[in-house]
Amino acid sequence: MNKEMIWMMAGVLALLVTASVAGWIMARRASSEKKASVENFNARTRSWWVMVGVFAVTLWFGHWTTVVLFCLISFLALREFITLNETKGCDHKVLCWCFFVLLPLQYFLVGIQWYGMASIFIPVYGFIFIPIRKVLTGETRDFLSTTAKIQWGMLTCVYFVSHMPMIMTLPIKGWSGGNGALLFFFVATVQSSDVFQYCWGKMTGKHKIAPKLSPNKTVEGTVGGIATTILLAVGMSYVTPFNPWQAALMALVICVAGFFGGLVMSAIKRDLGAKDWGNTIAGHGGVMDRIDSLCFAAPLFFHLTGFYFGTGMDPTPPDWVFGLFGK
Repeated sequence: MNKEMIWMMAGVLALLVTASVAGWIMARRASSEKKASVENFNARTRSWWVMVGVFAVTLWFGHWTTVVLFCLISFLALREFITLNETKGCDHKVLCWCFFVLLPLQYFLVGIQWYGMASIFIPVYGFIFIPIRKVLTGETRDFLSTTAKIQWGMLTCVYFVSHMPMIMTLPIKGWSGGNGALLFFFVATVQSSDVFQYCWGKMTGKHKIAPKLSPNKTVEGTVGGIATTILLAVGMSYVTPFNPWQAALMALVICVAGFFGGLVMSAIKRDLGAKDWGNTIAGHGGVMDRIDSLCFAAPLFFHLTGFYFGTGMDPTPPDWVFGLFGK
């Protein structure tokens, strides 16, 4: 962490302290009708304290700690996804490979910075392996639907999420700042967009965007939230390789991607008849409920940053990998 990063963390800490004090005051003054809403607000705030604390400690220790954290997040998110999507007993062998082989392998590739393989491992090799292992079970009933569910879970919960620790080692030309600040910028932008959209929706929301998918999302809330987040991103641009207008464009792209990511995951939940993906995080639901926006935005941010600001990612494996095969 550099000085700028510490100042940004201090700003987040100040917001959490303010939210905690506000929650304590509201809890003392809340009427019986609003008591449940205040309790939910305080539960969310307490969860944010834990999440921000874990994220800050992870960034402090660096690359491999970040890889391990997001590997665990992917594991929990995939577990929620598979739990809601009914699978058969014959699928357990396939899922065992997904959870204990493909998932850790993806993050190992990210950890050793083999960008070429990490970028195609699950979309290509995992996509091919899953139906092959499934067909070896001999079960043909609902073969396509169950295989597609597992593939979708691996793509969303593992492959997309793994792009966030990849940001930590993305080579940027002409920039000496820490990549931890770049990851912080991305996560803070997406999560702030969710919070601001919620706040603007509560204050001014009238016109529903997708009432069947997410009744709380409104046009006013979405526009106001994204606009506020863009201003915040411009203010954080000094800790990134972006100038203010580039930071604004990046924020716009990832906010829109995060918005549709949330809608898509809401559509899946509605299809499955569920309100939340789980109850892992008090006040928020499951892990997937907290990272649904990040999933869709992470690959876009990583590749846009790498394409326009990167020095070029080496697709070849580290030298020691060649050494294993005697080269």
